[in-house]
Amino acid sequence: MKRISRRKPLACLLLVLAFVLSAACAAPAGGKEANAKDSEAQLDTSHFLVAVEDEPDTVDFQCTSIHYTVAQNVFNRLVEMESDDNGDMMILPSLAESWEVSDDGRTYTFRLREGVQFSNGSHLTAEDVEYTFHRLLTHPDSCNRDIADGILGAAALERGETDVLEGFRILNEREFSVTLEQPFAAFLACLSMPGASILDRETTEAAGDRFGTDPAWTVGTGSFILKEWTPGVGLILTTNPDCWQGAPRCEGLDLRFITDSKEIRRMFERGEIDVLDLDEAGNTAEFFLHGDIYRDRLFSVPRIGITYIALNESIRPLDDVRVRKAMQLSLDRAMLLTAVYGGRGSVENGIYPHGLYGFNPDLPEIPFDPEAARELLADAGYPAGFDLTVSVNSSSTRWEMSVLRLAASMWEKIGIRTSIEVLDEGEFMRLRKSGQLACYTALWTADFNDPDNFIYTFFGNSENTRFRSLCYPRTDVMERVQKARAIADPEARIAEYRELERTIVQEDAAWIPLYSRLRYYVTSERLEGICASWNGSVKNMYREMSIAG
Repeated sequence: MKRISRRKPLACLLLVLAFVLSAACAAPAGGKEANAKDSEAQLDTSHFLVAVEDEPDTVDFQCTSIHYTVAQNVFNRLVEMESDDNGDMMILPSLAESWEVSDDGRTYTFRLREGVQFSNGSHLTAEDVEYTFHRLLTHPDSCNRDIADGILGAAALERGETDVLEGFRILNEREFSVTLEQPFAAFLACLSMPGASILDRETTEAAGDRFGTDPAWTVGTGSFILKEWTPGVGLILTTNPDCWQGAPRCEGLDLRFITDSKEIRRMFERGEIDVLDLDEAGNTAEFFLHGDIYRDRLFSVPRIGITYIALNESIRPLDDVRVRKAMQLSLDRAMLLTAVYGGRGSVENGIYPHGLYGFNPDLPEIPFDPEAARELLADAGYPAGFDLTVSVNSSSTRWEMSVLRLAASMWEKIGIRTSIEVLDEGEFMRLRKSGQLACYTALWTADFNDPDNFIYTFFGNSENTRFRSLCYPRTDVMERVQKARAIADPEARIAEYRELERTIVQEDAAWIPLYSRLRYYVTSERLEGICASWNGSVKNMYREMSIAG
């Protein structure tokens, strides 16, 4: 496990980014009817205004796999991931100041940092960590159980056969041990995920359903405190002056639920936001990327993630490998990347994207060969092609829609008659989780820097692959994926992961890899000091930002 420090993704990239300053005042009475303009009447120039994703139902990080901004800024984990100046990945102490791993790779003994307090004044203890793992495994809405399900006794606890997590042992107030069912080389890396943030046991138990929805009961050890949640408007985070890391460089964050790309751009140009995420800029992105006005204020962040097209092997004719290979070969993926993102990224040929620990630069390229694709379709019994429904989440970006439309036009040329159905987010997720979507496109960004985060998530077991509507049937391959998690030798583990990648994508054509890409921002000159995290995210680095002079 100590060998994790050898991974080689991106180095930490400094950006000069900025965010504006905005209303820290609460919305007027009757907050559910309030709108963003009402709450912008007074500007607090000590706060950054940040446009965030759609308003979540909860910021309970154990019960969401999307809305992590609060988890990353209001809470801490036992460890954190970071890359050094050479680009090597490191597991760094956070709430745990040190740890030891047993010779058999199964038992981790942690020592908590002394004097850490939650923002309500409660002291962090080993009991809080035990409670965190217990709740992660037993909460009925938990969607991050994978973080802890390798702990000894986790399965029995999940099934309700016991109320004790056998593999967790409290040694004293600051020390505890965690024993796994079997060695898991990426266990420490998993503990850096937002879903592994540590809870205050007493407060969270008392909060019940209010945790994650009521700021007064959503208490962490991080750099900021969740102060207000105005429905339909946003979240106010204020500085935690007693944070064990020291106070952040800014006095607070104003996180606004603004998703309309045109409105975000207008706010940026009016000086109401000091950074524009070009992923959300729509048609105007090219202007900022190539125009003279913002050339000196354009910054890019490599993102460790892959855009892919899912193919459901339980639905005919996608159950035929020849059909899936034909769909791979008929896509000019380099053209897709150029047409939609101006070529700003890298075409991918497997599961692990550029920058991920375990990425294979020697993986054979999947060629663009529509003639070979037609021959495969004919050989599979579809010389005239077939009809295919491609599903789209209504919350998808304009870019995702563009990719699908272009892919559909390429499939049409080999006889695959494609219809695109747009589903509201709830219905899309329901059908995807039940394994009923035939085909869709999505982006997966690394949660922790290890190939396990990709291959196990999608192909680790029948439940995982059905949850993604891949419905990959090969239990022999899934068993190998599970066994690979326990390989102690790092070279042998990566070699096995690469062989599995080749089998799943290049032989079985279980999905269509498209590309990884750069993320671009254009900024003002007001603020400075943001550092991109190892996977290219900036939203968990707000404590480093400050207002210039």
